Amino acid sequence: MRHLLAASFGVCAALGGAALADGVTSRTGVVVELYTSQGCSSCPPADDYFAMLAQMPGVIPLALHVDYWDYIGWEDQFASSSFTERQKAYARAAGSRMIYTPQMIVGGTDQVEGTRPEEVAKIIHRQMEVPQPVALKLDRAGDSVDIGARALEPLDGPVRVQLVRYRPEQTVEIERGENAGRTVTYRNIVTSWEPLGDWSGEEPLNLKVFSPGDDPVVVLLQKIGPGEIVAAATTD
Repeated sequence: MRHLLAASFGVCAALGGAALADGVTSRTGVVVELYTSQGCSSCPPADDYFAMLAQMPGVIPLALHVDYWDYIGWEDQFASSSFTERQKAYARAAGSRMIYTPQMIVGGTDQVEGTRPEEVAKIIHRQMEVPQPVALKLDRAGDSVDIGARALEPLDGPVRVQLVRYRPEQTVEIERGENAGRTVTYRNIVTSWEPLGDWSGEEPLNLKVFSPGDDPVVVLLQKIGPGEIVAAATTD
């Protein structure tokens, strides 16, 4: 769905109710995407550092397992070709033809090797100091999530509203491939990434979406490209 959400604002508002009302507490933060694979021998140290980020206030870490290492002997059960395509889209936006693991992308803009934790930490702290141009809040009740947002300053173009779900933790015994014999506990494993539409920021955003189950939900407002994530919030 690529239409501007503002065009259907009246319908969304009628469905969504008061999305900025009190409800399940959500928190905002800097999004760190980790592109990783169970079949990549260089990834476990990045996975370990990523587990630390999952405990860090002000950070929303999301692990996207890619499928392009599956051929070497171990199929990553968390991998998705759509996550590989998202990583490729970032590479194209940066003018690069190469993708690799482990890679971290902070805030949709800063791309860095996942084996450089000090550099990642500096980028995170720098982005934390930048005020968000959008106020974003989520309220979750049962299987529904109310999304409320308003622009604090005019946006320089539409942003894509995206709904992400993740599994907080799962331990895997890897039997084959480059990491054969390892037991790894993965954190914040993305299970779905769904675009909801584009929002211009000219009117307040008010949406209700269906999200069954107990897995945490993240909502991202991201410049099309993919580019800068102007706001993100989670219900964890």
